[in-house]
Amino acid sequence: MIERYSTPEMTAVWDERVKLALWVKIEIEAVKAWAELGMVPPDAAERIEKKASVSIERMKELEEETHHDVIAFLKAVGEEVGEDARYIHAGMTSSDILDTTIAVQISRSGQLVLEELDALTAAVRDLALEHRATPVIGRSHGVHAEPMSLGLKFAYWWDELCRAGDTLALAVGSAAVGKLSGAVGTYANLDPGIETRVMNALGIRAAGISSQIVSRDRHARYLSALALLGSVIARQALEIRLLARTETSEILEGFGKKQKGSSAMPHKKNPIKCEQMCGLARLLRSNAAAGLENIELWHERDISHSSVERVILPDSSILAHYMIRKFTSVVRALDIRPQRMLDNLMATEGLFFSGTVLTKLVWAGLSRDEAYDRVQAAAMAAREKHSTFREEIEKDERVLELLGRDGLADAFLLERHLEKTDAVFERLGLTEMAEENEAEREAALEKVIAGAASDDGSTPTGEESN
Repeated sequence: MIERYSTPEMTAVWDERVKLALWVKIEIEAVKAWAELGMVPPDAAERIEKKASVSIERMKELEEETHHDVIAFLKAVGEEVGEDARYIHAGMTSSDILDTTIAVQISRSGQLVLEELDALTAAVRDLALEHRATPVIGRSHGVHAEPMSLGLKFAYWWDELCRAGDTLALAVGSAAVGKLSGAVGTYANLDPGIETRVMNALGIRAAGISSQIVSRDRHARYLSALALLGSVIARQALEIRLLARTETSEILEGFGKKQKGSSAMPHKKNPIKCEQMCGLARLLRSNAAAGLENIELWHERDISHSSVERVILPDSSILAHYMIRKFTSVVRALDIRPQRMLDNLMATEGLFFSGTVLTKLVWAGLSRDEAYDRVQAAAMAAREKHSTFREEIEKDERVLELLGRDGLADAFLLERHLEKTDAVFERLGLTEMAEENEAEREAALEKVIAGAASDDGSTPTGEESN
């Protein structure tokens, strides 16, 4: 992945030097396991552990001759180890170290992505709690529908991100499995205990069964989970882009003091970070498609998947990590405009109350068809005359007869559309989080008060006051 869309932590996981260091570790751990079984002299295992290393430059020279990276690696290590090198790679095949290394890299990558995702979900959760009572017009087909809580919109995002995280965690667990089962997976020249010993040393599990490789449905699931997460972020970024349009201007990306929006038009504030999220998600989906293609291999293995994975596994891991970090910064810096939301909400002069009036008329005894026709006629008249919906519906004597002016007035209460928000938050568990956050704030306040009241006037535990 190009540096522009990379993070140093994730790039390091997939660095060539890290990969080769893992190859060396796997070989050392296998030799030590053989020594425990009495097949390798203990002193030879000790010498191998001390001497085993690889020069990338020397390995590349040897690969030019062998056209085989693992054989070049073994030759390069052998030159460092000397005579004891005959015990290295005993009973193993190339995919034993290749797939086991990938498993470790996926495990580490998954941990980094999930840690970063925790920060994003926390940022979105905070917005949901902050804006539980902020009214905004809900839209379907891009058209005004009914009012809703802005906090509910963010709670929806939070729920999406949580599910994407759960999916990714399961996918990482499935893909982070290695193998030391030898050619075609029969352990013909290996003891299964060797595999167990090595996997334990690496902190991963062994695949329950493997052929010459670990089945690629595992890796496809990981790539698909990253693509799903990227698509969720892109959907939310797209929502910000739509709400940032000049005609809407309800939520905008934060804009730095020295930031520029356009080379030609100095007035522009463009949602470039969110556009970037939408673009990068396309790469994750493309890589996931390639991962699905890698499932179909000949018999116990071929290597048609290998060249593809050298690109898509690191690139998708790095991209996903970058996207989450970038979008977290976007979420934390959002320019949210409640007054503009209220202005937009009221722009249709109360048309969004049509659904409530319809429902009340049905409960009052009208057939749904008749109620719908009466409400629609009033709504269309309001559009054409540029009057308010309430003015037009009050002209319908049948409606007034059934609902009365007080009953009709009750249908035009904005708070009706927000009053059930807490019930949804409760179901999601967000209310409990709010209570916990409030308790933490109260405890912190009490500490500050206690510190201020102390004899020396200092804050407790040596903390600096803000």
